[in-house]
Amino acid sequence: MGRAVRGRPRIKLWVVFGGRVKFGEGRAELLEAVERLGSFKKAVERMGMSYRAAWGYFRELERAAGVSLLERHPGGGPAGGTRLTPAGRRFVRQYRRFSGGLEALVERRFQRSFRS
Repeated sequence: MGRAVRGRPRIKLWVVFGGRVKFGEGRAELLEAVERLGSFKKAVERMGMSYRAAWGYFRELERAAGVSLLERHPGGGPAGGTRLTPAGRRFVRQYRRFSGGLEALVERRFQRSFRS
């Protein structure tokens, strides 16, 4: 009987909208940071991204996916900033559920293929 492989499976997942706009882990993390920080600018800075490129990407994603993800609230203070729309929060939850389900499936398949 052979020895079990000690590695772990990893998958890289993108959901593609409109044939070319990709959404994956990094963009999901950015949306979660926007929601947590209440600021698109702070979120992109924290992620080390260009504000202009990230904003353009999300506008393109919204058009391709047919869902409004971000809403701006002008002004300073706790009421101002950028947040996810209800549809944006649902979108991230659905992506996380989909991604987590695939990771669990890949782990089971890996166990069957390499641990037997």
